Amino acid sequence: MSSFRFVTATTVLKIAVVAGAISLLAACSEEKKAEAPEVVRPVKVAEIGAPDEGRKLIYSGAVKARTEMNLGFRVSGKITERLVNVGDRVSPGAVLARLDPVDYKLAVTRAEADLSSAQKQVEITDLAYRRAQTLAAQNVTSQSALEQATLSRDQAVSSRQSAESALEQARNQVAYSDLTSDQKGIVTTVSADVGQVVSAGTPVVTVAVDGEKEVQIAVPEMDVSHFQPGKQVSASFWSANTTVLTGKVREVAQSADAQSRTFSVRVSLPEDQRVLLGMTATIEAKADNAVPAFSVPLAALGEKDGKKVVWVVDRQKGTVSSRPVEVVDFSDDGARISKGLATGDLVVSAGTQFMREDMKVRLPETVTSRFGSVNSLTTASVAP
Repeated sequence: MSSFRFVTATTVLKIAVVAGAISLLAACSEEKKAEAPEVVRPVKVAEIGAPDEGRKLIYSGAVKARTEMNLGFRVSGKITERLVNVGDRVSPGAVLARLDPVDYKLAVTRAEADLSSAQKQVEITDLAYRRAQTLAAQNVTSQSALEQATLSRDQAVSSRQSAESALEQARNQVAYSDLTSDQKGIVTTVSADVGQVVSAGTPVVTVAVDGEKEVQIAVPEMDVSHFQPGKQVSASFWSANTTVLTGKVREVAQSADAQSRTFSVRVSLPEDQRVLLGMTATIEAKADNAVPAFSVPLAALGEKDGKKVVWVVDRQKGTVSSRPVEVVDFSDDGARISKGLATGDLVVSAGTQFMREDMKVRLPETVTSRFGSVNSLTTASVAP
């Protein structure tokens, strides 16, 4: 019995020693765990500015005259003179080019001869008519002879009228061998030159008529519905960046261009001496369904419980928390948020997949990374 008690006491003593060692190790582990520093993650952030006024539609075009005349000869022939160049100012009645008029002058000579012959024929038939009329009154000739003389005289008169018209037409063709301007303007294009044979109606010179100017832009089908006649837009100019004019949509093409698949839109401009033909213009308009929204980088968007969120930094606590947002649309710069943000908010703009609620983040003045020391508002997230 005594031997059994001795063994039991020894065993109990060993167990007590082991338990004490385990307790000591656990206490040390807890102490080390308590002493471990909390992870603070440097992040890239973006400060939310004022909301924009909505999605902007920006397209480039060139300044043109509202009316451009493609002038061509009304008769065919060989060009013998071109009296204007691109950029020349012209006035009504100014001669722009000439055709060789020799053939048309010959036609005038022939028409004059035909008219002279027709006039002689009228005189002959008129004498015959008077003679027949006298003889008929004296019952010397028959009534049918008088009627025949009357018809011959009327036919001669009609032939004379035809000859007069032919002469006038021939003279007009001589006049048409000179290409003249109908209105005051500037020559913008010369399409034919001396020595070239052109047919009637072929454009030879293009004249931009003085007066209202406009900008022509090409709009894709997804945005053409936002351009309606009468809508006000803003026009700026590359060569005169201080000049900003308020234009108005005048015309929208009802069919797309066969090659570019875009719609031509013409914007009327107010009178301004600084705006010249050919200048590059930028037309800026607001979408009809535009709503004010805050712009955030695309990388700032995250998803939580099936909803779009951004991670907002608490400046006082130095922690982040998710905030549900409503995305209106996307732009070249990122996403546009209509609800869930306010001016001045700091949002995490990179590494949102590593964020969790109340996570500590660091926003030092500079963050040192393998790329060097850069501002915390522009650096990418750096793993701790």
